[in-house]
Amino acid sequence: MAAAGLSARRSGPLKGVVRAPGDKSISHRALILGALAEGVTEIEGLLEGDDVRRTAAAMAAFGARVERLGEGRWRVEGRGGFAEPADVVDCGNAGTGVRLIMGAAAGFDLAVTFTGDASLRGRPMNRVLKPLGEMGAAWICRSGGRLPLTLKGGNLRRIAYRLPEPSAQVKSAVLLAGLNADGGAEVIEPEATRDHTERMLRGFGAEVLVSEEGAGRRIVLPPGQRLRGTSIRVPGDPSSAAFPLVAALVTPGSEVTVQGMLLNALRIGLLETLGDMGADLAVTNVRDEGGETVADVTARHSQLTGVEVPPERAPSMIDEYPILAVAAAFADGPTRMLGIGEMRVKESDRIALMAAGLAACGVGVEEEPEALTVIGTGRGNHPVAGGARVTTHGDHRIAMSHLVMGLASERPVAVDEPGMIATSFPGFVELMTGLGAKIGEDAPQAA
Repeated sequence: MAAAGLSARRSGPLKGVVRAPGDKSISHRALILGALAEGVTEIEGLLEGDDVRRTAAAMAAFGARVERLGEGRWRVEGRGGFAEPADVVDCGNAGTGVRLIMGAAAGFDLAVTFTGDASLRGRPMNRVLKPLGEMGAAWICRSGGRLPLTLKGGNLRRIAYRLPEPSAQVKSAVLLAGLNADGGAEVIEPEATRDHTERMLRGFGAEVLVSEEGAGRRIVLPPGQRLRGTSIRVPGDPSSAAFPLVAALVTPGSEVTVQGMLLNALRIGLLETLGDMGADLAVTNVRDEGGETVADVTARHSQLTGVEVPPERAPSMIDEYPILAVAAAFADGPTRMLGIGEMRVKESDRIALMAAGLAACGVGVEEEPEALTVIGTGRGNHPVAGGARVTTHGDHRIAMSHLVMGLASERPVAVDEPGMIATSFPGFVELMTGLGAKIGEDAPQAA
């Protein structure tokens, strides 16, 4: 018998007010910069999923004192740099964690071996390794730039690196390496990507110079930076908030509010796209918390219309395309998502998995190398058929997206390997069932 999965079935109206878990991107950076800094960093609202806990453990392995004080409350006492770990650093499923930590570690005279779970060991690291190598770092790894990987850092030189494609992870790795490079670092990005690293570096006392260049930006980190411990409040993750918000949009009679959601201008591509589709979304109580804009977002059931999502929007919503595909399944007409090739090198090939899952649930899809078209069933108000058990390949966003689809489908939708949801959204099932969603354990399947 195969292990039990999770199943979601047609639910009544979803109602309630919830708070999304802490933003994963900001949580990783808070721990890493706290460990690199001198002195104490107090963090509130830290996401306590598996990915972030791996980064916390890694920072302890590099010599920082890391303590959990209570739910979402952590204390990091940095030593102003990294010491050489005594053992292999296991980053689990955390792609953001390992790439940013590699950048930070490259600036110090040490050797460190990184590994991860089966998914992370299959993901390429070449895009990060290329600029780090140009700065002077060395490594040995498996073919294709895959983990396990041993990195040798120290004696880095300045780089002015133009990103071949938009990637906040690569940009951040170069900037973190530049903290301890002779001459600092410079990154030129053709399209603006999430800027949490730049914002947080400033919060820790670093000087970061940013200039607009067309659709992109030039980021300069001058040499000689010293980071000082600070206090950080982590806002709600928009990538996690997307699941209850879209669930409300597609489930008749629903109204759901997510409080304290991050509204960074480089992270709201999904809200913009849903707005284009006719979603009833209300943004209230906009405020500043720790240099980031946050707000409360309310979603009400809406009759959505298919749209074309331009490729330049991809960097601001790359993690939200799976749940957008679910919204598109219930829309009237086709939704075409362009320029999303990055999805193929996430925790899984998300284009292929979403296409397969949607097709299994009776939704028309057209898959291209860097695009996905979803043919919505909204014309005539026909619901999605559902009725499939979806293979997720251990990808948390694929699992959550299909469970949301099941809440408004004619027949239940089940997913395998639901344990991976905890990597980014611990408490997902409890939060959703608290709103009225019918999600529960699926019967084990015969082997």
